[in-house]
Amino acid sequence: MDLYTLMEELIRDHGYPGIFLVAFSESVIQPVPPDIFIVGASIFGLDPLICAIVSTIGSTLGGITAYILGLKLGTSVFIRLFGEKYFRMGRDFFERYGVWGVVIAGFTPLPYKVVAWLSGIFKMSILKFTVGTLIGRFLRFLLIAYFGHGISMYFTI
Repeated sequence: MDLYTLMEELIRDHGYPGIFLVAFSESVIQPVPPDIFIVGASIFGLDPLICAIVSTIGSTLGGITAYILGLKLGTSVFIRLFGEKYFRMGRDFFERYGVWGVVIAGFTPLPYKVVAWLSGIFKMSILKFTVGTLIGRFLRFLLIAYFGHGISMYFTI
């Protein structure tokens, strides 16, 4: 099944809960970012603001899950999953940006799940992590959802 078909079925069959699930799972481990699903949901007629809110909640809860996994499972499991390179880069990133690194990773194409795991490994305050996630992810998902809404007039679904 191609990504377009998967997206269409997920949105048509599950709507907002499907978007939530994609955002949650991407924040923990799965590699497909929710962006294409959020754009698709807006194109298929779901409310862009609700898409952004649902995605933010899913991603934040997934991020907290990844944070706890990082806290409990530690460096060795992280390195087995993501590699030594991401650990070193993440450590340097955290030393430089702290909580702003969470906001940056939440908003940009940086691998958010890596930052979520590392936030737990480096024992960042869960409150700071959650606030940084909410800010970065909401702004990103809101922008993406309204982008999808804006281009929806060019699609016949």
